[in-house]
Amino acid sequence: MGRLLRAIFFVWAALNPGVIMAEPRYTLLEFSDLPNWSQDNHNAALTAFLETCPDLRDPEWSKICAVATQSPNARWFFEALLQPVLIEDGQKMLFTGYFEPELKGSLRRTETFRYPLYRLPEEARDGSYLSRREIEETDALSGRGLEIAWIDDPVDVFFLQVQGSGRVTLPDGGKIRVGYAGKNGHNYRSIGQELVRRGIYEPHQVSANVIRSWVRRNPVDGPELLRHNPSYVFFREVNQVPPEMGPLGAMNRSVTTLRSIAVDPQYVPLGAPVWIEKEGAEPMHRLMIAQDTGSAIKGAQRADIFFGTGDEAGRVAGRIRDPGRMVTLLPRQTAFALLPEELQ
Repeated sequence: MGRLLRAIFFVWAALNPGVIMAEPRYTLLEFSDLPNWSQDNHNAALTAFLETCPDLRDPEWSKICAVATQSPNARWFFEALLQPVLIEDGQKMLFTGYFEPELKGSLRRTETFRYPLYRLPEEARDGSYLSRREIEETDALSGRGLEIAWIDDPVDVFFLQVQGSGRVTLPDGGKIRVGYAGKNGHNYRSIGQELVRRGIYEPHQVSANVIRSWVRRNPVDGPELLRHNPSYVFFREVNQVPPEMGPLGAMNRSVTTLRSIAVDPQYVPLGAPVWIEKEGAEPMHRLMIAQDTGSAIKGAQRADIFFGTGDEAGRVAGRIRDPGRMVTLLPRQTAFALLPEELQ
């Protein structure tokens, strides 16, 4: 499978000539190389792994999943069947955080609730559509019955698009859940980095709450700042997910608070366990499961940690921008096949 992964890499690079993607470098490690490995709650990680492992179709992963469903000792399971692999592409590790927002909305437009969440239009299903500016300035989607709900704050709509999923509380107390349905095909641009480029803030000052406050204080420049990001996300209702479960990730399964991460699947297989060593003000050494993706999550050493639902989760997630390291756990045969042939 290692040769297959390398082949997929080169095919993807050939089909995406405008995207700079470094050839990955693989280093096989031992579990003794993972600081605080023995102190983690491996049972919690195994529970999260079981959420998505039935969907792993690769034969090596299927065999491992079969063992996982037999309620093995969790630490033994990971150590006996998987191999820690450090995957690098020359870029420094960056951890960020994401969460499931809770918004206030209505199923019909009112003077208060007038900012729509749109379903994916038919003409955007090929992943190529108008930019955020073009959608908003031409009113291209209005009047077509694509509105799922109307929200009271355009900044909340923008950040919901960044997060990819959320809950909407209706005036009668009812709730609907929305998840990612597709996007317009334009690359994501960070409005936080744009505020830094303009000299408005220093990098360490930027957070989701700071951005939110600045946009609200600037009724003209604020919407223009949001349009700096041409990417636009469309939604679908996902009310089949029980309220006690997390939102659906890229594998169409619920993600788990502080056990699921978003990764770049060009480097890290979706569904794989990933050991993270996050530095910063609140260090974190923990076994996570790669169950989600994100338009801003690009690179071998890049991860977005899911912090849960609601405002407090959002405040914590918004503060995360830390260095460190992540190590992917792969089936042993897969891991050794990634080494250069002379080392196999």
